[in-house]
Amino acid sequence: MTIENKQMIVERATKTVYRADDEIIKEFVPGYPKSAVLKEAFNHALAEETGLNVPELKAVTNVNGGWSLVIRAVEGRTMAQAMAEEPDKLESYMEQFVDIQSEIHKASCKQMGRLKDKLNAQISSLRDELDATTRYELHVRLENMKPHTKITHGDFNPTNVILGDDGKVYIIDWAHAALGNASADAATTYLQFALEDQKKADLYLKLFCKKNDIAIQYVQKWMPIVAAAQMTKKHGAEREFLVRWTQVVEFE
Repeated sequence: MTIENKQMIVERATKTVYRADDEIIKEFVPGYPKSAVLKEAFNHALAEETGLNVPELKAVTNVNGGWSLVIRAVEGRTMAQAMAEEPDKLESYMEQFVDIQSEIHKASCKQMGRLKDKLNAQISSLRDELDATTRYELHVRLENMKPHTKITHGDFNPTNVILGDDGKVYIIDWAHAALGNASADAATTYLQFALEDQKKADLYLKLFCKKNDIAIQYVQKWMPIVAAAQMTKKHGAEREFLVRWTQVVEFE
């Protein structure tokens, strides 16, 4: 299958995202695991079925030798663009951002995979990056966390929230969604903010904990765990930043 009139939106190491008329095509590089593409499609479909505002997944197909997801395009701007264009409204946008994430955590779904299983596997895979003692401490810390079955987005950041021209808010990119503890999701979001802007990270964490009546210290307990998990996807300076967060376990 070939799609004409594509305009590139963003390019990453494993995928390129295009706009073609009223569709978004997320095209993965040839050789990218079919299972990973199908898992993302499955998570996306499950998220749609919860009633959350998720753009329609229209097809899973093979384009130019690589697997692709075809998703209905939404007219609007991302929350990240809104925050950058209207810095005086940062706190208002951040409150809305936290409210959207909290709605995700309230949604119900039984078919997604378990976050704890995913995190344990990611920690175990870091044999060359983290020594055995650090990995053991992270596994123990994870095992002692309260088991929850809330939907966690896994990559909830302002680029994955679209403020639609129709007045609705849409949530995209469900590749890392799983069932687990909402505070783990918040810790992941905090670290993503902190990689770029500590002020935004601190504001986010303050608002998330206040709105959800969760102690900041509890979310912080998740940070070494999710930092290790994020190391499996980051490189260079970002990975060095995350390594420092995993070492927090040594001082507690």
